[in-house]
Amino acid sequence: MPDIIHLLPDNVANQIAAGEVIQRPSSAVKELIENSIDCGASHIKLIFKDAGKTLVQVIDNGCGMSETDARLCFERHATSKIKEANDLFNIRTMGFRGEALASIAAIAQVEMKTKRTGDEIGTSIIIEGTEVKSQEACQCSEGTSFSVKNLFFNVPARRNFLKSNTVETSHILDEFHRVALAFPEIYFEMYNNNNDALHLSSSNLKQRIINIFGNNYNQRLLPVQLESGICNITGFVGKPESARKTRGEQFFFVNHRFIKHPYLNHAVMAAFDELLPDKSFPAYFIFIEIDPKEIDINIHPTKTEIKFQDDKSIYAIMKSAVKQSLGKFSVTPSIDFNVEKSFDIPPLKKGETVKQPSIKINPNYNPFDTKKKETFPPPLSLKDKTNKENWEKLYSRHSNNQLEIPKINQQEQHVQQIIDPDINNISHQNVKQLLQLHNTYIVTSVKSGIMLVNQQLAHERILFEHFIQLLEKKESHPQQQQLFPQVVEFPDGDASLMKEISGDLKAIGFDIDEFGHGSFVVNGIPADLPESNIKQTLESLLENYKQSQSTIGNERNKIIAKALAKNMSIKRGKILQQEEMSSLIDQLFACKLPYSSIEGKPTIIIISMEELETKFR
Repeated sequence: MPDIIHLLPDNVANQIAAGEVIQRPSSAVKELIENSIDCGASHIKLIFKDAGKTLVQVIDNGCGMSETDARLCFERHATSKIKEANDLFNIRTMGFRGEALASIAAIAQVEMKTKRTGDEIGTSIIIEGTEVKSQEACQCSEGTSFSVKNLFFNVPARRNFLKSNTVETSHILDEFHRVALAFPEIYFEMYNNNNDALHLSSSNLKQRIINIFGNNYNQRLLPVQLESGICNITGFVGKPESARKTRGEQFFFVNHRFIKHPYLNHAVMAAFDELLPDKSFPAYFIFIEIDPKEIDINIHPTKTEIKFQDDKSIYAIMKSAVKQSLGKFSVTPSIDFNVEKSFDIPPLKKGETVKQPSIKINPNYNPFDTKKKETFPPPLSLKDKTNKENWEKLYSRHSNNQLEIPKINQQEQHVQQIIDPDINNISHQNVKQLLQLHNTYIVTSVKSGIMLVNQQLAHERILFEHFIQLLEKKESHPQQQQLFPQVVEFPDGDASLMKEISGDLKAIGFDIDEFGHGSFVVNGIPADLPESNIKQTLESLLENYKQSQSTIGNERNKIIAKALAKNMSIKRGKILQQEEMSSLIDQLFACKLPYSSIEGKPTIIIISMEELETKFR
């Protein structure tokens, strides 16, 4: 029997290794910029086209390479950073494995021009799929220019797995922002499809944050600083009132290297305990300086994960540093005892005179007359309300673009008889049977027992199916124009996603125009969306959209409809009138899936008579 084990050819091995390091165009951007930082560059320029699929070019003014180093840097595991295994625990540079350039050269057409400081001529190398096409002397500026063209040209299956240009551009921006934040002293430039996208001059950390994420961060940031024998922590955290519904601006850096660490994130969230609204996330830009011997950065090919020797101590120090910052800068409102407490009386208008206050009394009132009937009328019962007969008009569509609640169609009302046959009888015709429990559940009796409807989950289901219908049929949702249009700002990555879904937002009632530099003007909103929730709704929508970017087609409609339904639905604690409860149930049973919420939870629960009987035994 012949031998079956053999060595892989170098080009195949390089392509396999490239799959671990270069996953998408943003991976190449990260590796090339980190190499420029390691070579001492003070000015780095990033140019990319077609979301990096056609071109990724990084130009720096670093130390450059000699002719021999220029050729050797494309070999696997060729590095100037380490010489022996112990060096792995004393690394302060960004790259050290010697895999990045070899991996890029294995799956792209690469052209590099480099020249050392003081040399008269430089070196030009062209490589396609690990094959060196040419190497010759050339005239170029000092530093290195690295061009990656047609990424994955020889691995079409990998190229087919790349996402849309909007998504891939968002990943490139994320990587660029991470490196730019870690090194604010370096001057960065970025050009997208030959457009001048971003200029970040050398500055301090706070100014770099403002330059990237907008001027509104100037008043949002609180400095964090704590020194200890284990590590030093510096940076900024956002004020609690500026917390967002997305996890966007959250950055950890260990020895200037961006990392993802859920354990440390939990420490920051614990420091904000009782200061944040529900499901809100603070911004933070935190730098940890620690002895390289205390960490292991060689546990992940992209070096975005790190292992601490004493992670519990780091957790405690992180929590303490953030708590100290929040307490030191008094993020909670304080009482000013020096403020004058006198009444703020407006000045009188021309010709107006001061009127003496008067009191009206009932001269016939006798508090000791027990025979006199109560003068105060009893509270109005629901059946006495004057608007009951015409309550349907509250939900009709008028010229002022109020929301129209669709009438229930008996032919389309498919009710699952398995739950309860008598459930069909629930409608606005017998609203006397409905009551609200703890302003959360709608309760009514059915043939087999008691039915409870979760008002929030039920309304989410109703709105979800309503918005899905609008998005699929490209119909227009009722809209209310803003008397004073609001301007909302988003980071570059979120702004590009806003442009991508602008057409869908218009279909569901938003009127949004791009204002430039990540800003958008909201001229109109869906008729039933509270004006105070505009930015919160858009942030939540983008967060849900980013978490489900792998979905395509109609799945995108579901993401948008789900985010809007969650934000626009009635919440727990909302008091509902009989007419509102009856209408809610009618609309719920008109849905395609009335018994399941948009998260798969039950909207309706039936407690049978047998279950009730067992409670009294």
